[in-house]
Amino acid sequence: MPVRVVVVGGGTAGWMTAAALAKLLPHRCTVHLVESETIGIVGVGEATLPHIRAFNERLGISEAEFMSSTRATFKLGIEFKNWGAIGDSYIHPFGTFGDGQSEIGFHHYWTRLRLAGRPVGSLDEYSMGVMAGRLNRFQLPEKDHESIASTFGYAYQFDATLFAPFLRRLAESMGARRTEGRVVGVDRNGESGDIESITMESGEVIEGDLFVDCSGFISLLLGKALGEPFRDWSRWLPADSAVAMPCRTETSLTPYTSAIAMPSGWRWRIPLQHRTGNGYVYSSAFTSDEAARDALVDAVEGEPIADPRVLRFVAGRRERSWAHNCVAVGLASGFLEPLESTSIYLIQQAITYLVELFPEKRISPVDRDEFNRLIDLEYDRIRDFLILHYHATTRSDTPFWDYVRTMDLPSTLSEKIDLFRRRGRIVKYREGVFLEASWVAVYIGQNIFPEGHDARAGVLPIGEVADRAEALRSRIRAAAEAMPDHAAYIRSYCAMAEAA
Repeated sequence: MPVRVVVVGGGTAGWMTAAALAKLLPHRCTVHLVESETIGIVGVGEATLPHIRAFNERLGISEAEFMSSTRATFKLGIEFKNWGAIGDSYIHPFGTFGDGQSEIGFHHYWTRLRLAGRPVGSLDEYSMGVMAGRLNRFQLPEKDHESIASTFGYAYQFDATLFAPFLRRLAESMGARRTEGRVVGVDRNGESGDIESITMESGEVIEGDLFVDCSGFISLLLGKALGEPFRDWSRWLPADSAVAMPCRTETSLTPYTSAIAMPSGWRWRIPLQHRTGNGYVYSSAFTSDEAARDALVDAVEGEPIADPRVLRFVAGRRERSWAHNCVAVGLASGFLEPLESTSIYLIQQAITYLVELFPEKRISPVDRDEFNRLIDLEYDRIRDFLILHYHATTRSDTPFWDYVRTMDLPSTLSEKIDLFRRRGRIVKYREGVFLEASWVAVYIGQNIFPEGHDARAGVLPIGEVADRAEALRSRIRAAAEAMPDHAAYIRSYCAMAEAA
């Protein structure tokens, strides 16, 4: 007998879940999604990480069709402006620094040259992804791993309000059911505490074996019905508000997302084929909604095409994302601000772990505990990475930046920083999204420089290391310059669907 899965809430989280379960486990479950068109979606999570490509491929989604339908652009990384100090700029790329052929990270050789006083230049110049981004160039990576043009990855920037309808069509074509309406009641078993059914405003009762909470910040099932506690991280991530407003694109169609530091937080810029997404993430303890709105309106590049809207949130996660027979996916599980575009990644990882640990008719506590362990690690390690961006600054020009610069850190992060300062070492894990190049980009981009390097970087004579580095820098520059213009590549590959 198939497991009856009831997904509460649509949007990106709900329809990603429904599509994945319908596609990957058609023999193990039935999927019934309930949502209300009168309940809006957050709909501003327009930037992604490269992992979404694998998710789409597993669902059999054509990249060009997906990009055309969601009016997407390519994304090579994230640009950070004014974070370490006012005037600074660097890109966190999706890919390696160097050519990826060495046993040790390229930044160790770069550090050796820098400490020796050699004219090594910026670390950005040794990244294929960064240089292509700076030049507004793009093409798909080469498949030949010997080629320098294989050393970068990419993600997408797309219209989040178009992604859920795209997935809905896919999910329903594979057998997922949808019911329109509001949930007004949650019925639990008196002995086990499991959810047995939900009651719709229409009076319809929908029974299930496994419930997936995709109800967003309200966390209707896991938070409200089951009372799962929330772990608040606002002392480290004090931003609790955002004002969002799209505008017409009047500058270059950049193949990267921008995160521009502001007096009380930071501002995003996400260029799509038909508009540019903008938002100011800020702490209400350091500025007002009105001041944030005014700052955003003054900063956007083109004519606004919607009124600014304010969002509220608290950084943190539920103690458990799977309790009883309810799994929370997306904002119902937790929230980490979109500084590193992790929202859709966390949805994807929750779905992946749910598929891998999908229950039989009876849920195993062992599987449930493993799911929670994995999700907690994802949240906790992203949390540390985000805190690093705020703390690694010399800025004291506003009360907000002075606070984050001097705040106490989680011990898990302070240990990572100490290791990198000592000799450029990156703590490596089997689980977790951000790998060595990501941490290196932020450390060095925000002026945390190693005092030493891996001993193996000292084997070759310093002159030979310098010559090889210069040759690599020239090769990367030439390969990036040979790429097509980003906007031109999109027009030929995935021009937006006019009816989207």
